[in-house]
This record gives sequence, structure tokens and C-alpha cells, in this order.
Amino acid sequence: MNYFLNSTRPKELEAACAVVGLYDGKMLTSACAEFDELCGGAIKLLIESGDLSGKLGSTQTLFNLPGLKTARVVVVGLGEQRKFSAASYVRVLKESNRALKGTPANAVVSYLIEVEVPGKDSDWKLLQAVLAADYVHYRYQATMKAPAAPRLTALHFTAPDSMQANFTSAQGIAEGIRVARELGNLPPNICTPAYLAAQAQNWSQGGLEHLANCSTEVLDVEQMQALGMGALLAVAQGSANLPKLAIMSYRGAGDDKPYVFVGKGITFDTGGVNIKPSAALEEMKFDMCGAAAVIGLMHTVARLQPKINVIGITALVENMCGGNAYRPSDVLKTMAGHSVEVLNTDAEGRLILCDALTYAQRFNPATLIDIATLTGACVVALGNVATGLLSTDDSLANELLSAGEHLHDRAWRLPLWDEYQTQLETGFADFANIGSKGAGAITAACFLSRFTEGQRWAHLDIAGTAWDSGRKGGATGRPVAMLAHWLLGKVPS
Repeated sequence: MNYFLNSTRPKELEAACAVVGLYDGKMLTSACAEFDELCGGAIKLLIESGDLSGKLGSTQTLFNLPGLKTARVVVVGLGEQRKFSAASYVRVLKESNRALKGTPANAVVSYLIEVEVPGKDSDWKLLQAVLAADYVHYRYQATMKAPAAPRLTALHFTAPDSMQANFTSAQGIAEGIRVARELGNLPPNICTPAYLAAQAQNWSQGGLEHLANCSTEVLDVEQMQALGMGALLAVAQGSANLPKLAIMSYRGAGDDKPYVFVGKGITFDTGGVNIKPSAALEEMKFDMCGAAAVIGLMHTVARLQPKINVIGITALVENMCGGNAYRPSDVLKTMAGHSVEVLNTDAEGRLILCDALTYAQRFNPATLIDIATLTGACVVALGNVATGLLSTDDSLANELLSAGEHLHDRAWRLPLWDEYQTQLETGFADFANIGSKGAGAITAACFLSRFTEGQRWAHLDIAGTAWDSGRKGGATGRPVAMLAHWLLGKVPS
């Protein structure tokens, strides 16, 4: 999809399709009113007759309206004006783009940027419009018979050229989300640790001029053994697919401290010896979505070239139950020197992350954030709406929550109090890899916190938000939008 800014008013517009909004209660937006005037009140007649609705999220395509140079007009319902909100706007954007997929139009002009959203400015509306369009029009094709080319190839947003910088940022964030979704959707026989490591290397070897300040290093088993990454390597030892640790570095600000992101990349999770039940086991290919989010975020960074330093680390492992698989009651030695008793081999994400987080500290991070599909407990607590956020740093937590609210990629903070730490106690090692029955998302973060002492650190549990379940579900690319907005806010003005 190609995106453009366009300031053409309905009177001069010659396009295959235009998109306008209509409030419930027969109130037309300004662009809709302009089209209605041009076609002699035909739109109002359809409203009066009950053939056109302003119900929130409803869509209807009007063809060959008299007096228009535009072949068709998609009218999307905005609901009641007094109840219209940021969430309503995001829904309207997505529904309008779904309607566009059903038309033969190859180029569309959307006037939805002009809709008033309480508390939001035009920059926010344009950003959301680009993200929604890119999200809806994304199509997974990697393992499909070659589909027909999409009919819609150009989407224009009515906004002045002065918004070009924000428009470019929106497209950069959209690219990062798209990359994360594509990697997440790939099957595990393709998307192995070696494949993901190669994707990280391709990021810095793409032959594009703007990638001159990007580099990638990939550590293999021998290098990780030399570093003492006993926890990460233990999780990997049941699989024929060897583990990798990929470090993607972007240098945009000299010797400034970098912002470091660590992603969990379990390319398939059987649960190990504590094998998972068969229900929805196929969805465990999504257990690498934390790593996918980091790779996607680094694509955004490379595209936008901000004047900051950023490092993305992905711990890439397959958790299988082969003859050499690690066992419950094994005691592992981590890179940080802690001994950990394994009480459940399906609590493997924290074991690969703890070594990756220890490794990350050699870069002296300005901030350290890990992203992981870590716990089913987080899904129970928050469902698939909010990402779980845990941090020992109140200011960082508030920054991330604010970024998530702004981009409508929301998170919810869970407590990380010392009282929960006692659940990790064991008589056979420094601590165990799981707590007791309750507060599973919290005790998982408690475990990680022991490897981030002294750091400005946050943990994002995306187990509920990284993908949509079901046969036609797929990776969402969350929380790339939240992290990209937060990160771009760190660029010196």
C-alpha cells in the first residue's frame, strides 16, 4: 500500500472512491455535507429514507451519485457525536478500511482525518489513520498459493503538506508493526532460531544507505557457553534447532547511552517435559512475538533514523521435549551467577530472558525493557486488551502507560512488590523458576527483576495481546506502536 497526503476538496476530487463520516442522528461531517451538496441532497435523502445509517462502525458504499467526479463514496457511521471518543475513531478507521477491501477501487481519498476527536489533534488522527489502514490491508502470503494482487494500491489522507514529518513517522511505525506481524505469523518449521537470526542480520545488511549506522551480531552455542548462559542453553538442549542470540545495534547519537530492548524468541513452545495440552498448541508458534516486536521496532528505528542509540536483543530458542531436554528439578547456573531450580519446564521464557537481560547490561543501558509472551496468568488477568506492565521504576512505568494510551496500544500496570518475591524460594538453589499457584504474571516478573537490579527496567507481558486466537487469527504486532512512540519521545528536541 502506498500512502499520500492530499488536500483536494470534494468539488475537485476525481477518484475511484472517497471515505466520509456520518453521525447517528442524521448529522453529516463537513466533507460528507460537501458531497451531499454536490449531488443535490442525495445523501440526505438516503438518510431520511432509512437507507443510510450513522450507527458506529456501519459502512455503506454509494455508487454513481449525480454531480460527482468520484465513482463511489464509502460512508462510515460515527455513532452519537456526544459519545464519540478516541476508541470510536480507531474503530471507525478499521471498519472503513475493511469496507474498502470489498470495492474495486485502486485509489481512495479519506476525509476521516477531519473528524473531530475529543482531546486529539490532527497529528494523532493522521497517525491512527495510517496505522489502521496498514493493519487492515496487511495480508499474510508467505506460505499461500500466490493470491491476486490487491486492487487498492493508493490511499490518500486529506491533510496539509506541513504534516509530512508526522506522516513519515506514522509510516515508519506501521512498517515495524508489519514486520513483527509477518515474523509472528510464519510457521515454526520456517521461523526457527536460525531464521530469525538471519532476519536480524538482513536488517543491517539490506544495502540501503540509511542502514550505514546499523549492525548485527549473532552469538552461537559456543559463544553463549563461554559467557555462561546456562539457563538459555538448558531450554534449547531438547531441540535439534540450535539457539541464537541476535544483537541489533543502531547508532544515531554517538556515545550516548542506548535504549535496550530484549525480546523473548521461543520459536515453538511444546512446554518441554511439562508438555502443554494439545488444545491450541499450534498457537505456540507465536511464543516468539516478543523477539518479533524487537525486530519490528528496529525496522522502525532504521526507517526514521532518530538521533538516539538503540539496541535490540533477541533470545532465539525452541523449547522441545527431546531426549536431551532439561527436566523439572534440574538446577541451572545463569550468566549472572545465580543457581535456579527448574520446577516447570514450561516456564522457559524467563530462563532465556534472564541470561539475555544479563548480557544486555554490558551496554550500560539508559533504559532496559523486555518484551515477552510470558504467562498465561497475564491473559487471565487482562485478557487480550491490555499488555501487562511491571516495573520497579514508577516514572518509566508511567511513560510507557502514557505512550500506550496515546497510540491506543494500551498496557495495565501490575504490582511488583517485595512480598511476592518469597514465592520463588526453594531449598535446592538460590531460587526457583516459578512461584506458587497465584500471581503467576507477577512472580515471573519478580524472577526477571533479580537480573535487572540497578537498571531502569520494565517488563511487558504480551501473552494476551501478541496475537488473535483462532484459525484465522494472527500476530498483532503489539507492542511495537507503544514502544516506538515512547522511544521517539526520547529524541532530543
